[in-house]
Amino acid sequence: MASSVSGPIALPESRFDLSTYWGRIRHCAQIADPSMLLTTQADLVHARQIISEYRHGKLKDTTPEFWRAKQQLDSTVHPDTGETVFLPFRMSSCVLSNLVVTAGMLTPGLGTAGTVFWQWANQSLNVAVNSANANKSHPMSTTQLVTNYAAAVTASCGVALGLNNLVPKIRNITPNTRLILGRLVPFAAVVSAGIVNVFLMRGNEIQKGISVFDEDGNEVGLSKRAAFLAVGETALSRVINATPTMVIPPLLLVKFQKGFLKGKSKGVQTLVNLGLIATTMFAALPFALAVFPQRQAIQVSKLESELQDKKDKNGKQIEKVYFNRGI
Repeated sequence: MASSVSGPIALPESRFDLSTYWGRIRHCAQIADPSMLLTTQADLVHARQIISEYRHGKLKDTTPEFWRAKQQLDSTVHPDTGETVFLPFRMSSCVLSNLVVTAGMLTPGLGTAGTVFWQWANQSLNVAVNSANANKSHPMSTTQLVTNYAAAVTASCGVALGLNNLVPKIRNITPNTRLILGRLVPFAAVVSAGIVNVFLMRGNEIQKGISVFDEDGNEVGLSKRAAFLAVGETALSRVINATPTMVIPPLLLVKFQKGFLKGKSKGVQTLVNLGLIATTMFAALPFALAVFPQRQAIQVSKLESELQDKKDKNGKQIEKVYFNRGI
């Protein structure tokens, strides 16, 4: 993010009002803009120069070039480390990276092997995205990463296989209801495992705390309470993001297969399924990301006692601190 560029002058968070949900939706739509994947290293160097000029007072106004530079950094660079996030794991690549695995999970009639493979592929991608975009106050060791990854995959596959076995045994429901429940099994697996995934991958933050900053960007200390809030909100946003994508396309596909798709080839049905998933993803992602601000503010009175007596560089009592929630 542009905040990784240092300077004495604070940056405007966005050209939109982030105190409102609609403002955050518009802001997140820019971060998730797939065109940002075309940003080159030369573009990032130029963007950093523009942001640096603003932060040091050389650039007085927020010009269109300034906002373009900020968008490039916000969608490409990690806010804590200043390093470029690996392309498939950026939010601007979210729809494209998830399209194939989501389509795989939502394919009707998957057997045990297919269910395990696509749940494994989905959780592998989730782990990579979580790791690449997490708050970097406490980097995770390789051992912790492997252990948590295995737990997330186990949870995902266990829920999917368990529900696949359970749905056919449910009595006193119509065949259509049983069909719909079967199509929603991937949703239940993704939601439950997604929550486990986020808390496992970012458990270090809850145990040790994350860095909180004053309004000028100076570190105040570490807070476990802020970490729990950051991780909890991220997990909830994953549920919100997964719900439309994993519910709307399979239900529409059931309806279409009884209508204009009836008798059509598997290839045609697959293309329609991909279209439904992609459209839903593009529409839902900004709304899901915008539910909670990425740069959170919290009153120090709600944090640990050792943070409540901190003063800023001018000797004034700090009443509010900020932290990066992660994505």
